[in-house]
Amino acid sequence: MAIRLQKTARPMLACEICSDRVIAARANDGGEFVEIHTSRALPAGVVTPSLTGNNINDPGLLSAVLSDALGALSGRFRDVVAVLPDPAVRVVLLDFDALPDSQEEAVSILRFRLRKSLPFDVEKAVISYHAYPSSEGLKVVAAVALASLVEEYESVFAKAGYASGVVIPSSLASLGVVDASRPTLVIKTSDSMTTLAIVDAQTLRLFRSLDHAVSGSMDPGRLVEDIHPSMVFFQDNFGSEVERVLVGGNISVTEIAPVLQANFSVPLEELVPARYVGGGLSGEVPAASLAGVAGALLA
Repeated sequence: MAIRLQKTARPMLACEICSDRVIAARANDGGEFVEIHTSRALPAGVVTPSLTGNNINDPGLLSAVLSDALGALSGRFRDVVAVLPDPAVRVVLLDFDALPDSQEEAVSILRFRLRKSLPFDVEKAVISYHAYPSSEGLKVVAAVALASLVEEYESVFAKAGYASGVVIPSSLASLGVVDASRPTLVIKTSDSMTTLAIVDAQTLRLFRSLDHAVSGSMDPGRLVEDIHPSMVFFQDNFGSEVERVLVGGNISVTEIAPVLQANFSVPLEELVPARYVGGGLSGEVPAASLAGVAGALLA
């Protein structure tokens, strides 16, 4: 689900901006796997993701890094999926009896519904949504960000010589590599946030964001405490149990497996299967860290 989607051909490039690096990737011609990828480190403080305030503190430097990373693999392509840090975008699941067919009218209703639940003026936000039938009416997945922040990220891609026709938060992008046909818990981590998503029957059933910016790291023990109620909620509301857990972002299955397997009997797998990843260029990028760009390209 993109924050903004222009009517262009499907991009062959994706680039994720993180607080400590950028990750660029190009899909193969058939869009079946990431053909090539690379990353570039960012100095501390260049990008400070948040829902409010400036996110990019040195646009010139970030544009240069983007140009270098994308230039290493872009070839003739200039359209890119811009994958934003999760702390810069609020993702919410909402229930409605119905929504108007008009997108403009539907967005107005979403703004009204969200006006008291955001730390910024919803009238200054850009909203993208996807609605699908549920037993109660409609379930809506909405991505919300300040328009000024989206423009901030778009501008650094433009200065680097690329058009960000699609803008999407990393956690939602990552779901593009998930087989959502059976109950699956997806754990996606960054340096300041962990997102939990449960998918089933090709539908997003639950989405939670856990902020650990204060502690500076993800605590596996605390994560177990947060996972348990999510799994119980899914079981109570949908009558099924989670059948597998996928782990990605800046943590791998091997790092978190001892804690999770001590508390849950559900099988653990890497969020990005090895078959989806081709060769890397400069900058070692673990497969787990490619979730955002891989999902953006292969969804």
